[in-house]
Amino acid sequence: MFVIEKDYHLESARRLPRLPEGHPCRRVHGHSFGVTLVVEGALDPEMEWVVDYAVIDGAWDKVRAQIDHCYLNDVPGLENPTSEVLAVWIFERLLRDLPGLVEVAIAEEGTARCRYRPRR
Repeated sequence: MFVIEKDYHLESARRLPRLPEGHPCRRVHGHSFGVTLVVEGALDPEMEWVVDYAVIDGAWDKVRAQIDHCYLNDVPGLENPTSEVLAVWIFERLLRDLPGLVEVAIAEEGTARCRYRPRR
């Protein structure tokens, strides 16, 4: 079994409306998010790879187009766009095109990271 990781970047604005009054993240703010997609699988005997990186890029591009340079709170399903919610949202939209996807990690400005890895 191999583990393939591919890193991407995303620029978005958000606010976290469920936080208490006065919390800085309750106000609109922006992030340079890092997104890591993790795919697991066996080596394809003919191609001698797990997955073509271009396949991962293509799947990511479709999802990225919905959330890059956007106000995340306006995106259906991201009304309270914590990094955890964003990771699940991305995972669910990628799984059809990337059946070997096992994890989505979201990094905020490179100082904090969450990983979503559903139980199988």
